[in-house]
Amino acid sequence: MERETHILVIPYPIQGHINPMLQFSKRLASKGPRVTFVTTTSISKSIQAQASSSVNFEIISDGSEEVKNQETIDESVQRFKSKVSESLAKLIQRHNSSKYPPKFLVYDSVMPWALNIARQLGIDGAPFFTQSCVVNAIYYHAHRGEIKMPLEEGSSISLPSMPSLGSNDLPSFLFDTGLYAALQNLLVNQFSNFQDANWLLCNTFDKLEDEIVNWMASQWSIITIGPTIPSMHLDKRLEDDKDYGLNLFEPNMDTCMKWLDTKEIGSVVYISFGSLATLGEEQMEEITWGLKNSNCHFLWVVRESEVKQLPINFLQETTEKGSVLSWSPQLEVLANKAVGCFMTHCGWNSTLEALSLGVPMVAMPQWTDQPTNAKFIVDVWKVGVRIKLNEKGIATKEEIELCVKEVIEGERGQKMKMNSLRWKELAKEAMDEGGSSNKNIEKFVAKLAHS
Repeated sequence: MERETHILVIPYPIQGHINPMLQFSKRLASKGPRVTFVTTTSISKSIQAQASSSVNFEIISDGSEEVKNQETIDESVQRFKSKVSESLAKLIQRHNSSKYPPKFLVYDSVMPWALNIARQLGIDGAPFFTQSCVVNAIYYHAHRGEIKMPLEEGSSISLPSMPSLGSNDLPSFLFDTGLYAALQNLLVNQFSNFQDANWLLCNTFDKLEDEIVNWMASQWSIITIGPTIPSMHLDKRLEDDKDYGLNLFEPNMDTCMKWLDTKEIGSVVYISFGSLATLGEEQMEEITWGLKNSNCHFLWVVRESEVKQLPINFLQETTEKGSVLSWSPQLEVLANKAVGCFMTHCGWNSTLEALSLGVPMVAMPQWTDQPTNAKFIVDVWKVGVRIKLNEKGIATKEEIELCVKEVIEGERGQKMKMNSLRWKELAKEAMDEGGSSNKNIEKFVAKLAHS
C-alpha cells in the first residue's frame, strides 16, 4: 500500500506569515496529504486552543525561551536561524523514523537555509512567498544588484513586466537602506538559493498579477496558490474553515459585530494598520481629526500599546460615530455589509482580504512591501485612493477626510466599489473547483504523491 504523503509547513513566527501558510496547509490537507504545521516557541502560547482538526501542529524551539535581555533585530534574526536550523533538523529526523515519514517541507521564503536542512535529511522542499509576486520580483532584481540602493528621492525605475515605479512606490528598504538592515537582508536573501528549489509557491492568483506571473513563470516553476483566505469567505468548500485559526492577538468579536450590525450599508470606514506598524502621536491625532471631520461612522483598531497616543477625550467625544478596539476579527468586519471602505497600511494579507471581500481601500502604506501594494491598489487594480503625505511624512486631517469621503461618497468611489466586486469574483473563481490556484494545488499534491 502506498504511504500517505506527509508535508511539513514552517512559517516565520509573525502573524502576517502564519496566516497564509496555515491557510495553505488546510488546503493541502483537504486534498488528501497529512500536513504538520511547525510553529516555534515564541508563539506557542497562541496555539494550544487553536489546533485545526485537518492539520497537525508541532512546536520546535527558536531559542526565544532562553532570551533574558532585549535583543536587537539582528540578534533575533541570527538566534532564530541558528536555533531553528538545529530543532528543525531534529524534528525531521524524528519523523523520518516514525509511521509517517515526511516527503516534503514547505518553508517560509525568508528561511532559505531550510531547503539545505531538508535535503541533507532526504526530503525535498519549496519556499512559500508570503508577499506579492511584484514585490518578490523587485527583491529578486535587488538581490542581483540590478537596483542601485539607496534610490534617490523622486527617482523612478523600470523593471520587466511592471509599471514604472517611483521611489515612493518601492519597498521602503530600497531607498532607506539604513532602516533595519537585518530585515532588508532577510528579504533580499530569500533569493540566495531559490533556483535550487523545484517549485516556488506564491500567495497570489494568476489574474491579479498576470504580467509579472507570466514573466516569472517563463523562468522558474512558480505555482500561484492564493488568495489564502479562509474558504467560507471564498469558495465555501471547506466547511470548518471560517477563520485563520491562530491569532497572536485576541479579537473583540461580539462588541465589534453588534456595533456594525446597527449601521447602514456601506457607511462605515474600517481602519487598521496591521500587527506591526506604529504611527506616532502626531499622526494618530491627524487621523482622529480626519475621521471626526469626515462625519462617517468608523471602526478603528488601535493596539493596546498605541491607545495612549490618542488625544484625551477622543473616545468620549466620538461614541456616537465611532468604535475603537484593540484588535478585530478582520475578515468578519470586511465581510459585513456596513463597511464601505478599508483604511489600511496595505500589508499583503490585508490587501488580499479587501480584494477577496470586495471592499475598496484608502491606502496609507507605512514600510516594507506596503508602498508597492498601494501603487497597485490605486493604479493597476483601481480599487482605492492613496493618501498623500506632507513634507514631514504625515497624512494630514484634511487629506484623510478628503480620501475617506471620496471612497465612501464620491463618484470615483462608486467605480472603485464596482472594480472591488469584480476582483472578489475573480478571487473566488481562482480557489473554486476548476480555478487556476485550485488546479495548481491539486497538481502539486499529485506530483508529491508520485515522487
